[in-house]
Parts: sequence; structure tokens; C-alpha cells
Amino acid sequence: MSNISSFQRGIIYALAAYIMWGILPLYWALIKDIDAVEILMFRIIFSLIFMLLLIPLSQQGTQLREDWNKLYQTPRNLLIIIIAGYVVTLNWGTFIFAINAGYVLQTSLGYYINPLVSILLAMIFFKERFNKLEWCAIILAAVGVLYMTFKVGEFPFISLILAFSFGIYGLLKKLVPLNAISSITIETIATAPMAILYFIIVGQTHGLSAGMNLSTFWLLFSGVATALPLLAFSAGAIRIPLSLVGFIQYVGPTLIFINGIFVFKEPFNIDQFVTFCFIWAGIFVYVFSQILKIRRRPQPLKYQD
Repeated sequence: MSNISSFQRGIIYALAAYIMWGILPLYWALIKDIDAVEILMFRIIFSLIFMLLLIPLSQQGTQLREDWNKLYQTPRNLLIIIIAGYVVTLNWGTFIFAINAGYVLQTSLGYYINPLVSILLAMIFFKERFNKLEWCAIILAAVGVLYMTFKVGEFPFISLILAFSFGIYGLLKKLVPLNAISSITIETIATAPMAILYFIIVGQTHGLSAGMNLSTFWLLFSGVATALPLLAFSAGAIRIPLSLVGFIQYVGPTLIFINGIFVFKEPFNIDQFVTFCFIWAGIFVYVFSQILKIRRRPQPLKYQD
């Protein structure tokens, strides 16, 4: 990749991240007959193991110690990162449950809504002001949720939990910016005691459902499947404008949507189609508003490795 500019590299990394997130349902579908909570706890442990192996290979040990010392000296920031670890764990758990329970389309809906939730959280917590088009996008998404609730008769709990948990996770990460490897490692260290406690309690009572089978074999790669998209996303985000990341992020839910329809064969009736149309309309308006912002405030950007 020596002849590729940093900007082009950033696009490749960001696309890789969202493609990996978009095809993750195919991976989780390979893990059958294992409880969703148990899968989540294994995911935490294997993610931690993967990160601990990655740190020396990427020569990030010094950076990790520096980041940890900064957090240790500022308990408020350390608490925020710990909370972020548990919030993203809620997101992971909901995603795994949704795939195993046959709610792939709801996961797609959740990640379509996520950017709109993020700008709503920015308004609430950072007092950011939004233009009429951005408000229109939020309202269209809200109408879609209400339509699904009253017409389809199904409140999209899974979609909203995914959208808000990932939105809150992004909000917390913005409050305490950290090196990607340090952040993921510290978050998994913070959540590992919960996983260990789960294994002790369940192992002594009901027994674990993982064992010598193909599902457990696939489960061994859950740490890699978790960390690689996050690392690719971080590598992409520092090389390209946030607005461009905002456009690329729709690759993920689109791939999940396609998987839900054509691979998992989930039913998709006219009422669900109308719900998605409201969400897609909101996304279109949101993207259009961002394009207008970029055109009104052109800024020369320099990209360096």
C-alpha cells in the first residue's frame, strides 16, 4: 500500500470496518446451541486475550501504560471508560441475541437509526444546534419507529437498544479520547470480571453449554471478530473527515439488511417496508444536510501518515 495516499488508506480501512460489521450476522449464525449470554461472556474473554497478544506485536505496550497512567490520575475519565466498556457490552449482547433469535432486520434498522440518535445525543449533551433538515431527519426516523409500533404491532426494542447503546458509547468515547488499542484493551479488562464471575456461577450450577463441538470452535474467533472491525474503524477515522465516515457507515446496516432478506429469509411485508422507507428517507435528508454543510464550509485538508 506504499503508493496509496493516507486519505485513500482511510477510506479502505473504514470500508473494511463496516463490511466486517455488515457480515458479522453470518459469523454469529455459525454459533448454534450456545446461550447468547454465554456467547457474550466468551466474546469478552477472547477479545481481551486477542488484545493482550496484539499489544506486543504492534509495539503498543508503552502507549497502553501512558494511557492507563493518565486515566488512573483522573478517576472521572477512568470511570467513563469503564462505563463505556459495559455500554458496548450491552450493544454486543443485544446484537448476538438478535441474530440468534431471528431479528436480523431489527439490527439493520438499529444501525440505520444510530447516526440520527448520535446527533440527538449531541444536542442534549453538547448543546449543539441543528438545522431544519437534521430535525426533519430525526422526525422521519421517529415516525418510522411509531409506524412500526402501532401498525406492525411490534415496538423495535432491539433496534433502539442497539442505536442508543452505540450512540452513548460514541458519546463517552468522545469525552475521553484514547488510542484505539488502549481503549479496547482497558474496556475488556474492565468487563472481564463480569465474564469470569458468570463462568464461575454458571459452571457450578447449570453448567456451560460450550463444549467439544463446531459452535465452540467458531466461538474461539469471537475476539478477532470483535476487535478487527473496531481497529479498522479507528485507523480509518483518523485519516478521513468525520463527514465521510458518516456516509460510509451505511454500508454496515445495508449489508445486514441484505443478509436478513436473502440469507436469513426473514419475512418482510409492506408495513415493514414502509417503516424502512421512513428511516431511509430520514437518512437521505441527513446525508443531504451534511453535503450542504461541507459545501458551505469548504476547508482544505491535509492527510499525513
